[in-house]
Amino acid sequence: MDAVMNFLESIFRWLHVLFGILWIGHLYFLNFVNANFEATLDAEAKKKVIPELRPRVLFWFRWGAAFTWITGVLLLLLVYYHGGALFDKGRSWSLGAVLMIVLVFVSPFIYDALVKSVMKELRTAFIAGLILSAILVALFEHLGGFGIRAYAIHLGATFGTIMAFNVWFRIWPAQQQIIRAIKDGQPVDPALVALAGLRSRHNTYMSVPLLMLMVSQHAVTWIGFGNPIAITLVVLAGWLLVYHLYDRAAQLKGF
Repeated sequence: MDAVMNFLESIFRWLHVLFGILWIGHLYFLNFVNANFEATLDAEAKKKVIPELRPRVLFWFRWGAAFTWITGVLLLLLVYYHGGALFDKGRSWSLGAVLMIVLVFVSPFIYDALVKSVMKELRTAFIAGLILSAILVALFEHLGGFGIRAYAIHLGATFGTIMAFNVWFRIWPAQQQIIRAIKDGQPVDPALVALAGLRSRHNTYMSVPLLMLMVSQHAVTWIGFGNPIAITLVVLAGWLLVYHLYDRAAQLKGF
């Protein structure tokens, strides 16, 4: 049985990384390359280019997101919930642990409500996101009783679940309407553009600390993931890096 579990874990890790590259690679293309490129096109060029380009990109983008999330959940089941890596020695399953796992999977609905009400501006979301990340990790540790690696990856799982929700239920539906309007030569609803753009930016910001939280599973000691403050600093560093990348991307020009 152990051999079977190890085999499945290896396959799921491989697929998780593969689909993650597919997803996040297209996310970065859309945010750091394509957004600035499309801004240089006139109306006629947009009518020709966007209906051909975006559906192709968004196909790999959304299905990469779906299978990254699915394989990530399978890894959580195998490694943490079945494999016993969720707790340090002396800790075991409790109501608090179950509640924290449920919270990971309902987090998109909480996030969505917050963005629609009090986190409409990117700066507000940035600050609130840092505070909520610190609170969430503290709850994973103290209420859920999770070990260091477990609460690091469950913060990553929270980000990833929110990101996949954004892709399928906010970005893709909005983009379908935007692309059809451009193809038909109709005015594009600014609210749809703002919605898709904001959620795509949120995903880009969450993706960088998410990648670090994944890597930390193999080098958790040197990064100092010994408390919620350390992980919050990793989130902050990741978000500052993304801010710099957006600034740099806007300065790049074609020939």
